[in-house]
Amino acid sequence: MSFLLAFLGFAALILLHEFGHFAAAKAVGMRVERFSLFFPPHIWKRQRGETEYAIGVIPLGGYVRITGMTANEEVPEEVAYRAYHRMPVWKRVVVIAAGPGMNFLIAFLILYALYGFAGTNSPTDRVHRLEAGKPAAAVLKPGDRLIAVDGRRGDIPALSKQIATHHCAGRQVDGCAAVTPAAVTVRRAGTLRTFQITPRYDAAAGRARLGFDFATDHQSYGPVGAAGQSVKEMWRVSTVTVSAIAKIFYSEKARKDVSGVVGSYETTRQAISFDWLYALNILAIISLSLALVNLFPFLPLDGGHIFWALAEKVRGRAIPFAVMERASVVGFVLIICLFAIGLTNDIGRLEGQGFSVR
Repeated sequence: MSFLLAFLGFAALILLHEFGHFAAAKAVGMRVERFSLFFPPHIWKRQRGETEYAIGVIPLGGYVRITGMTANEEVPEEVAYRAYHRMPVWKRVVVIAAGPGMNFLIAFLILYALYGFAGTNSPTDRVHRLEAGKPAAAVLKPGDRLIAVDGRRGDIPALSKQIATHHCAGRQVDGCAAVTPAAVTVRRAGTLRTFQITPRYDAAAGRARLGFDFATDHQSYGPVGAAGQSVKEMWRVSTVTVSAIAKIFYSEKARKDVSGVVGSYETTRQAISFDWLYALNILAIISLSLALVNLFPFLPLDGGHIFWALAEKVRGRAIPFAVMERASVVGFVLIICLFAIGLTNDIGRLEGQGFSVR
């Protein structure tokens, strides 16, 4: 069931993105020839007025075909006035920006609903639940405050990462014990105590763990607070996403962190299987990331079309199709490279350490 629900979630993001282009094109008077969910070959088609609606078999995206968007396209004279390149620049920008704009709106609405109805649970440094049979169960107690691991202090992610540095001998298999124990310092009843606990590899988490959960502090938001928190989170994700994409050109570590369609789908599927709220949060982040990536100024991305439309406005006359075609080749190569890096990383995670959803 999680496979189907994750697929439906991704299909909805694609459909709504393309619907943004479709609705805006119709609104400004452009001629829309086809609205397709997924890429050809098509398994379903239906003509409604001047527009053909279709479903393809390759679930890597979708598209809206607007008359006059491709180079050297022959446009019937009776509809030429409604062709994309015959329209004013502002109309073209509106139509192209409507797709990413829809993704921004989806991300905001999902986050707004999550913050408004569920609030947030912020992790603390307090031990909450000990997993039976795990290394921490016989040593730690609920209420202990985690201070340091191996003498290193930091926030919860940093301490968890330090625990994960302890590896099993040879191949990492589910349940194997690390070669060296972790020195875990906690504050118990006002006293600092250090325990030697040997982590075990958790295949589902993709890392070594001690087997306990942290307590959380719950915070509720009103309508205004939820909106503010949603915008704040969207800004945080946006800065991280843009920074990560910029770093892939010079940082090997950044390239290894890139995830593609497969990884995004699998992360969503795993999240759905154990936490609906977390799954919705992931979908919001994916929707936001899709909007940001699409706005990069490279053809055939939406940002590329916006860039060349604005360039035409500044230049005062149309940009030659030959120039745009050459720019499309460069953009297409960059997209393929990014896709290849993400797919390679995803395959490695599927075969090895997993996606660390838990």
